[in-house]
Amino acid sequence: MPDKWTELFKQAAGPGEDVSYSLVVLRIVLSVLFGFVVAWVYGVGRGHRRDDNPTLPTTLVLLTVVIGLVTVVIGDNLARAFGLVGALSIVRFRTVVEDTRDTAFVIFAVVIGMAVGAGHATLAALGIPAFLVAAVVMRKYTIPATNGSGPMSLSVKLGLGLDPDGTLVAVFDRHLSEYKFTGTETAKQGTALEVSYQVRLKPGEKPFALVADLNKTEGVLGVDLKG
Repeated sequence: MPDKWTELFKQAAGPGEDVSYSLVVLRIVLSVLFGFVVAWVYGVGRGHRRDDNPTLPTTLVLLTVVIGLVTVVIGDNLARAFGLVGALSIVRFRTVVEDTRDTAFVIFAVVIGMAVGAGHATLAALGIPAFLVAAVVMRKYTIPATNGSGPMSLSVKLGLGLDPDGTLVAVFDRHLSEYKFTGTETAKQGTALEVSYQVRLKPGEKPFALVADLNKTEGVLGVDLKG
């Protein structure tokens, strides 16, 4: 009986075809290393401070590893590739990438993971410097305005039952040249309402003044302003 269970375990845990485990381990290790490189490229190419988007670099590392592992699993099996695509298609990413430029880095992580998993680490290594140069060059043309004149994302948490327009419009009129409602959702386990806007400060206005004024408004539970 023990021999039977041992054989069943080997069949269940063993590979479906001949696999070089040393090669698989090497590709996984390389995907981890390349993932950190992708996160570093993101930091340099976007010029982000540590507190701008602290979760995306971690996501890029993990995404590179996952895609590398998925590519190893797929191998040359076309049916398995379609099966994995179908399985992954049901995953819904709920984290919104607010800056469309960050989408390019997410795709970059996917491509690097695929290249490493498919055994083209040299190609991935050659593509990284080209992507980095392009990102650094384009960063000079997309540096956000430091005076708050550019469009910004504003999220305000309000107590349930409050009218966002009646509560916030007076403050908006004092500090903003324009604002546009972009969405709403519940927050704090349904005890609050989070309202989102795209806003533009008046010339000479400071973001801190807007945040301070909103925080002093009755019914406002929290403010998040991003440039």
